Amino acid sequence: MQRVLDPAQIEGFAEREIPRLLLPAGAQLFAQRAQRLRYLSRSEQAGQGGAIGDYLELIAVIAEAQHRALPHLSVVGPGSEDLQRARTHGMPLIHALSFERDASWRGVLEHICACVLGASELAPQIPQEVRATCTRLRDAPAALLEEQADAVLALRADAVDPAAAPLIMSALQVYWLALASRFSAAEVPQLSVLGLCPLCGMLPVASIVHIEGGSAGYRYLHCALCATEWHMVRVTCSQCQATKDIGYYSIDGGADAVRAEACPQCRSYRKILYQEKDRGVEPVADDLASVALDLLLGAEGYQRASGNPMLWVKP
Repeated sequence: MQRVLDPAQIEGFAEREIPRLLLPAGAQLFAQRAQRLRYLSRSEQAGQGGAIGDYLELIAVIAEAQHRALPHLSVVGPGSEDLQRARTHGMPLIHALSFERDASWRGVLEHICACVLGASELAPQIPQEVRATCTRLRDAPAALLEEQADAVLALRADAVDPAAAPLIMSALQVYWLALASRFSAAEVPQLSVLGLCPLCGMLPVASIVHIEGGSAGYRYLHCALCATEWHMVRVTCSQCQATKDIGYYSIDGGADAVRAEACPQCRSYRKILYQEKDRGVEPVADDLASVALDLLLGAEGYQRASGNPMLWVKP
């Protein structure tokens, strides 16, 4: 009798050969995200434009500003003692909640706000409220910006300004991506908590199944902050690590490359993207564009395991 193995079993047998960690390709990450966002803003998935399409276009403008800011950003990484302590105790190397960031991230935020304000002169679909938020952030005192950054990284929704949060998060993404580029995969320790980013300790926005290189066919969680990806066996809940009765949801007539992986044990879900269905999928962009799938899962009684870094709602 021929035995058929499911994807989780196949990955389990080959686990020693699977690249554990994929560090982000910093030079092109934000440019590729902007391109994907613009494509999705005009696609049927975004409802042939409309409110979600306009929002994706706005985030594309922000992603382009991130791309331009990254090469000019100089960051100071953790000291050797901090790195050794993280490796000894299996902690993230540059933990978002404890690493003492410097003021350079605020310069990135100012640059992004200036780009959005400049683009708004040519893009009337950018709402006046967004322009007002950019002006407010550009003129805000440093202490207030640092407080908001702390709240965003700690996911304290009650303390976060939801209008400002995507802009603040976009600047922090550039900052942490610059930090991530200082390391090799071999330098990053294995964490005991599989659902957290080994580099910065943040939650993933979604997962993606790759089709190229040594990671082909395997599922990786994608960090919402630094864009590091780390391997997790397929057909496994990325929130509670349960493997029983994992369900997969999609929208009739929607994108074949985007599904929701839902766990009946913890009643949570994250989206999973398949490059074999669409080579252009990008975790932040495609998660943001597939809000109809979030509505479907909410109607089924599931909660998102973690949010999208570019979309915040009032609690």
